[in-house]
Amino acid sequence: MERTLLLKNAECVVCMDADRREIGNASILIKGNKIVAVGEARSLPDSADEIIDLRGHIVIPGLINTHHHMYQSLTRAIPAVQNGELFNWLTHLYPLWQNLTPEMIHISTQISMAELMLSGCTTTSDHLYVYPNGCKLDDSIEAAALMGMRFHASRGSMSVGKSLGGLPPDALVEDEAAILKDTQRVIERYHDDSHGSMLRIVVAPCSPFSVSRELMKQSAAMARSFNVSMHTHLAENDSDIRYSREKFNMTPAQYV
Repeated sequence: MERTLLLKNAECVVCMDADRREIGNASILIKGNKIVAVGEARSLPDSADEIIDLRGHIVIPGLINTHHHMYQSLTRAIPAVQNGELFNWLTHLYPLWQNLTPEMIHISTQISMAELMLSGCTTTSDHLYVYPNGCKLDDSIEAAALMGMRFHASRGSMSVGKSLGGLPPDALVEDEAAILKDTQRVIERYHDDSHGSMLRIVVAPCSPFSVSRELMKQSAAMARSFNVSMHTHLAENDSDIRYSREKFNMTPAQYV
């Protein structure tokens, strides 16, 4: 039998539903991992396997974080890049990210998710686009499962290094065939499109300045084929826009 949890006597539950209801002196009944009833405390059962008294508290729906780079939590306080412009910031940090390991991906994902949950976030994406030293998207997926957070894991990619006119160092980019093969692998292994799913996979070529036009097109085709979302960076600042104008004779938005 599924365990029940009663969140009892909240000062207010802000529903954020179509009617924008705000229920005073409210309780929430949870069965297993699903909310089964929300309403005034007097209208809900007063017993459950576990009861938490929320007197003096307001309850809101969990927040949703739509963009994150969790591995970057390991390189936050680098003096050389504080307040740096995007391209300068990236070129200073790429060499550090070349040293990432699977354990670092796992730990940084846990750290970032803990911070998010402490701030009321219950669903997050993570755009992981660097895979040195055997790192895989699986490392962050395993960490998310341990943390119990709803996760949209984005299989990012970079394929155009400095020698081909891109921004990242050649050592940090991947072969495009390998990118597409691994993206398909993680979709087929992990993606769950059922209602209430705790894990979905997103196709996520990094940016116009780090992937080829062909990879961008093939990524979009794969996303459509598997009916998954696609995610990228676009027009992040003036340097990004200038790169697209000079390289493609169009804005980033026109490019995609």
